[in-house]
Amino acid sequence: MCGISFIVLLIAVLVYAGIMVHDPRTLWSGVSFWGMLACLALFLFFIISEYSEHLVSHDWIIGILAVLFIAVVLCALALPGFMVVMFFVEGVRVIRREGMKPSNLLALLFAVLLYGYLAVWPGIGDLTEHTFGTMAYAIVSFAAAYVLVLMSMYTFSALLNLVHLKKKRNADYIVVLGSGILGTRVTPLLAARIDKGIELLSCNPNAILILSGGQGQGEDISEGEAMTAYAIGKGVDIEKIIIEAKSVSTEENLLFSRRLMEKENPNVILVTTAYHVFRALLLARGQGMKCVGYGAKTKWYFTLNALLREFAGYLKLTWKRHALVAGILVGIMITTRLMALFL
Repeated sequence: MCGISFIVLLIAVLVYAGIMVHDPRTLWSGVSFWGMLACLALFLFFIISEYSEHLVSHDWIIGILAVLFIAVVLCALALPGFMVVMFFVEGVRVIRREGMKPSNLLALLFAVLLYGYLAVWPGIGDLTEHTFGTMAYAIVSFAAAYVLVLMSMYTFSALLNLVHLKKKRNADYIVVLGSGILGTRVTPLLAARIDKGIELLSCNPNAILILSGGQGQGEDISEGEAMTAYAIGKGVDIEKIIIEAKSVSTEENLLFSRRLMEKENPNVILVTTAYHVFRALLLARGQGMKCVGYGAKTKWYFTLNALLREFAGYLKLTWKRHALVAGILVGIMITTRLMALFL
């Protein structure tokens, strides 16, 4: 079995590598990474079980293999449960630090609802005695599991698209996406994005910095203008900057910035806050823009709350596809249940 599991692992690695080389801006990057981890766990299991007698005199080898196996299994299978705990803990922290605004309740609400589904609902009554209750719980269980697994794959994909071995990429353009400003001043979150863009500009001296953002409600000037003033204050030459000052959404940030690029097939770097990078890359991919994304850091306790919003944005983009898949699977489940009852 070791030989077979090794071949399966090798295929999984090749699939993952192929996706990452071709275009990592897809949920399949996370799915293939998870599959590769699962295959690695299987391979390690067979190695330990089949060669334990030969390795018994080398405790340190068995120890390393065992630790690797446990780490891989936890990473591949326990991520959904870990995410629930993290959302609860960080949800409390974000409320304590940022206040009881509706947008700050997302992480805590997600954890509480999932706990209610797992611990409270089954205790309301004996679901095994009620066909309707059993069926309803099964459907909700499937929906919850589907969304949780999907969120895990989204998280994997988002993290993978943040990993870069180098900053020098011979970029033609570095697009920094705007966010809200205070009057004429950039916020700390937006400043972190611009700083990241300036850092990448120093590694790609032939690139042009496109600062993208229109004027929103309560803003005295456009975000692009405020970002430019901040960048110049940091020592960036005005000739290295292009201002995009009409966009009011991420989609428009990308679309209008692309129109300002003179090259036919430019090498583009996209800069935004880390939790926002993957969804921005998905939108860019949908517009046919080839690019890579770099993330600016933000407060960790705020990241999980923002990640939920980003995942909700992803579901808004792809809900038809996932509703179709979930509907087909639920239909199969209901049909199987009814056939078992009446046949």
